[in-house]
Amino acid sequence: MPRALFSVYDKTGLVEFAHSLVDLGWELIASGGTAKALTDAKLPVTTIDQITGHPEMLGGRVKTLHPAIHAAILARDNEQDLAELRAQGYQPIDMVVCNLYPFEETISQPNVTMDDAIENIDIGGVTLIRAAAKNFQRVIVVISPESYEQILELLRGGSVDLATRQRFAASAFTRTHLYDQQISDYLHGWDIARYDSQVALRYGENPHQHAQFRSKSRVQGFLGGELLGGKELSYNNLLDLDAAYSAVEQFQHPTAIIVKHLSPIGIASAVDVASAFTASLAADPVSAFGGVIALNREVNEELVAALGDLFVEVLAAPSFTNAAVERLRSKRKNCRLMKMNDLPYNRVEEWRSVRGGILMQTTDYGDPDTAEWRVVTKRQPTDEEMAALKFAWKACQFVKSNAIVIAQGEATVGIGGGLPSRVDAVDLAVKKAGDRAQGAVLASDAFFPFSDGPELAIRAGIRAIIEPGGSVRDAETIAACDAADVAMIFTGVRHFRH
Repeated sequence: MPRALFSVYDKTGLVEFAHSLVDLGWELIASGGTAKALTDAKLPVTTIDQITGHPEMLGGRVKTLHPAIHAAILARDNEQDLAELRAQGYQPIDMVVCNLYPFEETISQPNVTMDDAIENIDIGGVTLIRAAAKNFQRVIVVISPESYEQILELLRGGSVDLATRQRFAASAFTRTHLYDQQISDYLHGWDIARYDSQVALRYGENPHQHAQFRSKSRVQGFLGGELLGGKELSYNNLLDLDAAYSAVEQFQHPTAIIVKHLSPIGIASAVDVASAFTASLAADPVSAFGGVIALNREVNEELVAALGDLFVEVLAAPSFTNAAVERLRSKRKNCRLMKMNDLPYNRVEEWRSVRGGILMQTTDYGDPDTAEWRVVTKRQPTDEEMAALKFAWKACQFVKSNAIVIAQGEATVGIGGGLPSRVDAVDLAVKKAGDRAQGAVLASDAFFPFSDGPELAIRAGIRAIIEPGGSVRDAETIAACDAADVAMIFTGVRHFRH
């Protein structure tokens, strides 16, 4: 007689399915509450402790973790394995019907405690599913009530074919993988990796393209923010807002970043956000028209006044004073005001769609702890230059490659990026900086393949450069800096942003 083991949290359709299996000549084995549900339905059930000879332990934490269960599932259909089972007095288990504790639903509840979350981490169920899925050539693994009718139909026709068992096994491993990922994300402090909330946007990058914003189930609002005023956010607004705010929140001092078409126009830190904005705007006031401004401090009336008559698509900050909101709503009715709430997770992964699949990488949050900066020129940077180099190095991490940032103090004065040629990026940054390149510092997100880029910067008045190093022509670049008495630091770390 074939045997089916039941251990389910979701008991939808359980009794009906089990009753049909009994009619087909199957023996039922069940654990805990599943056994009680079947017994209450007057179905013949062998309990787990009757097979193992051990009671459930630790408040139900240990039920099915026993060789009498797992050897019976994992035994292959050969004489050696079956003989080993018989020697121990065990019988094969031919079907495992199991679904898991509702971990995801639990952590989605407001005010859930860590203890609640931990108690809903399924151990025995995951082990049962994986064991049955591994041995799919003999064992049927069923992880969802939605599959019950299909299984019954196949069994009534004779058997569940190998291809179906393999498909069920693949689905089972997908389920346990996602389940473990949710647990890992939660314990790391990240959100669950589901994008089941959808909001239709007017259109995509262009009016003929359809678009949606899909968010994780626990994130409220666009990018976790609250729209306080202005028009609805567009697809392009959301891209620029994400780029701008993801960058500005990584700076410690009051900082303003202006972004347009995913490229920073100006980045500056100062004693307050109004001063920071003024400095960031000065980097490229022409390109700033129609940009997205992100701040890491509250928007107040001083910041509103500093905006002047600049046309702004989106203004984002962690908070706004009531007076600032009132003034912005009355004077800038189309400007989108985004209060960016703290999201319940850190963005540790980035995803992109590509032809036939997706790419994933961990987020670049700056140099790893093992990075060591090294002065490679004869002249050391001054203290003032070093402070500017640190700022420029952080700022260039948010510029599209090839990224070049020229900075005076904690403010960019020229940015070049998104160009195929690094020397062209230097040329653009130098032109944007103009006279402000005199005595400034320069950061490059990757090494200079030739000395022409640094030489162009030196002619413009740059006095210190920071870059990863690692080119076969590093010696030529260092020699050019030494000849001009320019300081250079190698970081050993690259920060491409494609």
